[in-house]
Amino acid sequence: MKYIKSILVTGALMFGLLSCTNNNDLSTETEVKTVDTAVAKTIIVDVRTVEEWIDDGHANCSVNYPLAELDKKIESLKAYDKVIVVCRSGSRADVAKEMLEQAGIKNIENKGAWQNIDCK
Repeated sequence: MKYIKSILVTGALMFGLLSCTNNNDLSTETEVKTVDTAVAKTIIVDVRTVEEWIDDGHANCSVNYPLAELDKKIESLKAYDKVIVVCRSGSRADVAKEMLEQAGIKNIENKGAWQNIDCK
């Protein structure tokens, strides 16, 4: 009986520990959220760090491409008609906008703080 009890307790502990793990690696995302309009295919990119995006909140219709890793996402962003960039205040989004413009992306808008995004 003690043996069965210890197996059940061990199993419960293992299940509890496994259910609490959190994979914060957003670089492997398979779904990119976009806003399709009659005029343009738009993506909203939040360039804050992963920690900020998770801990401080984010617009549900945005993707998180941290500014430090944005250069790895440039080719995929060229597929969009419009790229909207946001961050905490707009400063990093402005750097991201310049970076994307230098890479040849034309229609980029800095919306400033991520709270300015209205997901409809």
